[in-house]
Amino acid sequence: MGETKEKDNTFAVLIDSDNISAKYISYILAEMTKYGDVTYKRIYGDWTSSQMTKWKKQILENSIQPIQQFSNTAGKNSTDSALIIDAMDILYTDNVDGFCIVSSDSDFTRLAGRLRESGKIVIGMGEEKTPRAFRAACTVFTNLEILLDQDLGMETADNGGNIIKNIGDSFRRGKNGESQTNGDKNTGLISKKVIESDIAGIISENDDKDKATGLGEIGSRLLKKYSDFDVRNYGYSSLSKFLEEMHVFEMVKENNLVYIRLKKKTDKEEIDNYIISLVKRSGLRGFELADLGNKIHHKFEDFNVKDYGYSTFLKLLQGIEGIDVREKNANTKHVYYEEFERSIDL
Repeated sequence: MGETKEKDNTFAVLIDSDNISAKYISYILAEMTKYGDVTYKRIYGDWTSSQMTKWKKQILENSIQPIQQFSNTAGKNSTDSALIIDAMDILYTDNVDGFCIVSSDSDFTRLAGRLRESGKIVIGMGEEKTPRAFRAACTVFTNLEILLDQDLGMETADNGGNIIKNIGDSFRRGKNGESQTNGDKNTGLISKKVIESDIAGIISENDDKDKATGLGEIGSRLLKKYSDFDVRNYGYSSLSKFLEEMHVFEMVKENNLVYIRLKKKTDKEEIDNYIISLVKRSGLRGFELADLGNKIHHKFEDFNVKDYGYSTFLKLLQGIEGIDVREKNANTKHVYYEEFERSIDL
């Protein structure tokens, strides 16, 4: 008997034409192939309007069903209402595993939340102006400008490869993660420092359980925490490239799997011995504190006093037996080895 092919997730793609340009449609549909099969393709708008001309060609070429909504009342968006009603109708038929809501409008925030409450995957797509509230309400959110930029000359991105695979796995298990914000207030982009701290936390948590941390797990957990996390937003083609730029991590390959771990910090005893040897060689002259610090950083590139429980380099030196730090004049401090100082006293 042959192997049974795992069923792909099915999606309904619902597009708000009032807030999305027709130039994005091919990128939207291409992006959706990463998540599964699109079984519903609907776009909402007033097709009697001259502003819909560019969309009319696209809906024919991509077999998208246009849903007519007349603008009966000035200032009221009937398109939003129609999209929301259709989404709920599709939800109750239970014919799809998830929805792709294409809009830059925060009005769909509650809809996204309601669909996720029903156990559905919600892929959000919109321009960079999309409010944080809608982004966070989605399972995954993708900036459309990133998709367009790729085609205009950026390296083809796979969103981390292993990330997508793990997204699919977690979706099939029905796991939904929380989304929260910690980013730049202007762009909505999560800072790399925050991401780095989150990754370090994931690795430390697994280390406590004697468990290795896979590349795919990191991608999956970051997406559960930040629905719009996408390495392409930072200019990288894959998660592995993104992590390579963070010098606190290292990748280990075993067979076909890639694991991430924190770079091992230099043993404290090795640093202490190196400091003692330098200070001893300086003899009675001593070693200027700033110069000694530069020597240590040159020797141990990943050196950070906080990794060893000290607030400053001076505090670390004061904790080394045999090392004495004295103020030579008003502006400088020198480091001496106590044996030489005792010989002077004698």
